[in-house]
Amino acid sequence: MIEHLEYQHLLIFGSVLVAVWFIVIYFLPRMLLTVFKRAILVKGFGDGPIPINTLYIQSQALFADPLNTSGSKLMTTGVNRDTLLVVGWLDLRKGPLILHVPDMHGRYYSVQFTDPSKNTNFAYVGKRTTGTEAGAYLISGPSWKGAMPQGVPQISSPNNSVLVIGRVFVDSNSDLPTAHGLAHQIQLSPLTKP
Repeated sequence: MIEHLEYQHLLIFGSVLVAVWFIVIYFLPRMLLTVFKRAILVKGFGDGPIPINTLYIQSQALFADPLNTSGSKLMTTGVNRDTLLVVGWLDLRKGPLILHVPDMHGRYYSVQFTDPSKNTNFAYVGKRTTGTEAGAYLISGPSWKGAMPQGVPQISSPNNSVLVIGRVFVDSNSDLPTAHGLAHQIQLSPLTKP
C-alpha cells in the first residue's frame, strides 16, 4: 500500500511537470510576442509609439550609442552592431499593404515577416531572396482576394497580424548617413484601388 502511494505521487508530479512544460513551450513565445507588440506600439525605441502599419527606422544616434539611455528608456539596446533596424507591426484586416524598397546598390538588407501567432518567419525581402534592386511587394492577409497590381509580387501572410523586422547593413561610421537614408526609403503604403 505504501509503495502504491509513492508511485501515485510520482505520477502526479510527472503529470504536473509535463503540463508545465507544455504551457511554457506553447504559451511563452506568444506571451513574449504580445509583450514585444505592446512595447513597439506603446513605447517604440524611446522615441514614442510606433503606429500600426508604419515602419520605425532606428535613429543614427541610437545606432551609434545604443546603451546611452540618458534621453529615454529604450525598448531594446540592440543586438546587431552592423545593421540599422526597421521595425513595424502590421494589421492586414482592412486590406493589404505595399512594401516599397529602394535600390540598395548591392548593399545587404533584409525585411523579415513574422507570424506572431506561431512565432515563425514566413517571408523575406532582401539581398539574398529578392536582390537589391528597387521593388514593391504586396503584403496580404490570409483571406484577401483582390486584384494584384501588375508586376508586384505577393507576400501572403498566414495571419492578419504581422511583425516586420528590417535590417540595413552599415559598413562604417562614415557609411551611417547613407545607410540611414536608404533605411528611410523602406516604406509601407496602402493598396490603392485602380
